Amino acid sequence: MFPKFNIELLGVKSLLAALMATLACLLSGGVLSAAPVYPDDVRVERDVNYLGKDRVENADLYFPLNISRGGRLPAVLIIHGGGWNDGARDHPLQISIGAMLARNGYVAMSIDYKLSYGKFVVWPTNLYDCKNAVRWLRKNAGQLQIDPDRIGVIGESAGGHLASMVALTGATGDLEPSGPYPGISDRVSCCVDMYGVADVSTYEPRVSMLGKKAAEAPELYKIASPINYVCSNSPPFLILHGTADKLVLPRQSEVFDKVLTKFGVEHRMVWVPGAPHAFGLNLPQQDLRPLVLDFFNRHLKDQAPVAPFPQTEQSGAH
Repeated sequence: MFPKFNIELLGVKSLLAALMATLACLLSGGVLSAAPVYPDDVRVERDVNYLGKDRVENADLYFPLNISRGGRLPAVLIIHGGGWNDGARDHPLQISIGAMLARNGYVAMSIDYKLSYGKFVVWPTNLYDCKNAVRWLRKNAGQLQIDPDRIGVIGESAGGHLASMVALTGATGDLEPSGPYPGISDRVSCCVDMYGVADVSTYEPRVSMLGKKAAEAPELYKIASPINYVCSNSPPFLILHGTADKLVLPRQSEVFDKVLTKFGVEHRMVWVPGAPHAFGLNLPQQDLRPLVLDFFNRHLKDQAPVAPFPQTEQSGAH
């Protein structure tokens, strides 16, 4: 299977170089990325166009195998990581999260969104795509059998940053996309932020999506930072961060924790001892799945905590 290249984002020279690299890999016996493997104990609807016919970014939907007729399930949006310029909705980590949620009575939507290649400035289209995913869920709530008033979001790394932005700006009404679903709310009920960037101005070396350095455009960096949208009516947060993270330093979540506390926002800060960047929910030292499900159950289902999971799966990683 050949990798997908977006001609809109890649110049002719870059496209030819990428094709030559793919050919060289095949001729040398290299192995390209394996096709995603989906579980058979949930229903998955792949390649759903949620942004309109002029966009190539799609979504995968995860459903429980059995949904009662007329029932309305809570929904969770899943936003992948990858430094704003890489990653995909069908990475094993996203598949594992989507399957976990569907097995426990949720409809999950894992999305692709506009990525930054080279000097291509992707902000704020990437955020708009995520907010439009929430709007799409709400617009299609009847067909999907979901409750439009019970939608949460989870993201890791760059996806954690975008998930936090979705949750916080949905509450304040900032950075609203003009289309394709005007007039539909993108507000969510809760957010799980897995080692995301909270203050973009202190993460400048790896921020390619903005196109300028912080010294050139400090206001732009302020606008792109979740900590600047926290207010008293922000939705509840669960923040997960590894103490050994060398890519997104723990200080990002420390600052986020302090700002949420300052404004009295309901949240929980969970440090995972010894965990590096890009961990999944089932680590050898700590199974985080019950914690995440408990958080979503409390805020989207109003249920009691879930029981611990058996230690069977391996953690995902980017």
